[in-house]
Amino acid sequence: MSETLYERIGGEPAVDAAVNVFYRKVLNDYRINRFFDNADMDKQIAKQKAFFTMAFGGPNNYTGQDMRNAHAGLVKIGLNEDHFNAVMEHLGATLVELKVPEDLIAEAAAIAESTRKDVLGR
Repeated sequence: MSETLYERIGGEPAVDAAVNVFYRKVLNDYRINRFFDNADMDKQIAKQKAFFTMAFGGPNNYTGQDMRNAHAGLVKIGLNEDHFNAVMEHLGATLVELKVPEDLIAEAAAIAESTRKDVLGR
């Protein structure tokens, strides 16, 4: 059986590093950081790690809401395509910074992109 994306990028240590770098970038981005003003970042980071682990084919310990419900409140306060694009930009830059091979970055980006409609409530 072929390895999952989760295994190919390096498993838990890789996902942990990626989420930490990713949120550093997101929280320093004036375009999107306001969406995290009231977030408990420790919980947010833990949820994101569990989500990426599950989405990339690792163990499914994700207990959060589905993407549509999880982001509905943010959509109400203006979350839009530009914001989603900024998040995608940071995901790609994070994986490049962590020297993830290009083909795996493309695979991760495709998985993240597949959530766009639900995240934006469409």
